[in-house]
Amino acid sequence: MVKASALSLSPAADILPVEWDISDEPVPYELALARMEARVNAIGERKLSELVWLLEHPALYTAGTSADAKDLLSPDRFPVFKTGRGGQYTYHGPGQRVGYVMLDLKNRGQDVRKFVGDLEAWLIATLAEFGVTGELREGRVGVWVRRPDKGEGREDKIAAIGVRIRKWVTFHGVSLNVDPDLLHFDGIVPCGISQHGVTSLADLGITATMADVDVAMKKTFGKIFET
Repeated sequence: MVKASALSLSPAADILPVEWDISDEPVPYELALARMEARVNAIGERKLSELVWLLEHPALYTAGTSADAKDLLSPDRFPVFKTGRGGQYTYHGPGQRVGYVMLDLKNRGQDVRKFVGDLEAWLIATLAEFGVTGELREGRVGVWVRRPDKGEGREDKIAAIGVRIRKWVTFHGVSLNVDPDLLHFDGIVPCGISQHGVTSLADLGITATMADVDVAMKKTFGKIFET
């Protein structure tokens, strides 16, 4: 079942409001890619509105355009998909909220750096809704949290970013660890970074449902991406 709603962000009369879809059941990766491809083409042709799609995937690994084969530690553990998004290896699975963001940057300043920065700010603002301080680190993609409970200087990754842009329309997007099986990350070197760990809201002691996270993501999106 897919729920849909719209969020009006732009004052321009000829720009449709951003549509939101929330999938209740895990979506096969191939199906998600096919839907994104079709939607991106339709957005570029101004046939359909921009879309934010929130979903979960079955357990799998994806390889971005910068993926190094040596970072795939357990190639037979889960299905592995090569994808056109930027970045390296990442894990998707139940308990992780994936947000596929399909926006037309022609209407948003055509600034890729700003778009990525807005995704980061969106994740940080979403975490703040649960009292979690997310931070950025130079040379480390994604959003990080400090873990003084696990040792001095320890930081764990709680959210990832990987995007692709075609004719100024964005796709792929972000993933936020709500309550996934963190042992599933052991089959890869997440985003090529082996010196730090991975965490989730549940691992931090935050009791939040996926619906709670969806509400927070929709609330903060409007503040970050409003044009």
